[in-house]
Amino acid sequence: MPMDQLLQGLRAAAEPTRLRILALCARNELTVSDLTTILRQSQPRVSRHLKVLVEAGLLQRLREGTWAFYRLSDTGEAATLARGLVGFVPAENDIVARDLERLESVKKVRADVASAFFRRNAGQWDGIRKLYIDDEEVERALLTLLPRREVRGLLDIGTGTGRILEVFGKDIRRGVGVDLSREMLTVARVNLDKRGLLNCHVRHGDMNQLPLTYETFDAVTFHLVLHYAEDPAAAVKEAARFLEPGGRLVVIDFAPHEEQSLRTEHAHCWLGFDDREVEAWFRAAGLSAGRTIRLPGKPLTVCLWTAARDAAAPARGAQTLELEART
Repeated sequence: MPMDQLLQGLRAAAEPTRLRILALCARNELTVSDLTTILRQSQPRVSRHLKVLVEAGLLQRLREGTWAFYRLSDTGEAATLARGLVGFVPAENDIVARDLERLESVKKVRADVASAFFRRNAGQWDGIRKLYIDDEEVERALLTLLPRREVRGLLDIGTGTGRILEVFGKDIRRGVGVDLSREMLTVARVNLDKRGLLNCHVRHGDMNQLPLTYETFDAVTFHLVLHYAEDPAAAVKEAARFLEPGGRLVVIDFAPHEEQSLRTEHAHCWLGFDDREVEAWFRAAGLSAGRTIRLPGKPLTVCLWTAARDAAAPARGAQTLELEART
């Protein structure tokens, strides 16, 4: 780490409230409102502290509509410094202990909101699940295509409740889920927190314009989400931009079917996909189609289509970064 960056990070953390904020954001993604509740300080003051920590690279700021979530940085040398500093914060300190108690209250409110959303929508989801094979069988099939030991970084697009991140979370270095529904993101955050998956987080964003910069992943998944996309080919092409050389992409969705109720009552844009069109999406995105698994159900068949980026081809995001660096 350059000396000036190290000193900026140390100066940013060398203030009691900012050190408390680091300790809290190491445990959960938190908003300014959450932090004002926990720290018992004004919003402008908390915002100033957050600005210093973000500028030093110790925290990430993740925009979500009119809200912003803050979490400990998880990439780069500043992230290593942030984790090291948090490791020295004594949880038994009276002030820190009170912060952590109030954090539990904030998490309970979040969990209550997620539970209410689930109760309102459980009937609808259960009705769709009855049309296809059990979710656990789908997950087992996914793990044959993407063994946990072979995945370091996972991008799950249309993450919903965060279930795919949960499946891989204990074994990967880092996981990111993206979803357009803020309600679903609340559910996903609660689920990831319950499992202690601090290496995974979720972001608000559209699958056609992912809220990522130059991050790359060695695995990308679309789990029962492309049937909602107006242009599935464009979504796959966007996802491929962030796939590392040799990385794999898996589309999990339905084979062609005639369940019109999924279109009229559940807003599905597409009544399944066939192999040829999915493989055409892969080719257009610069990927090579691989193995396909079919899981017949009554009446819906779930398919898992795979593709890979050539190990010699750089990810397009990496190409963009190199170009900007030259200019």
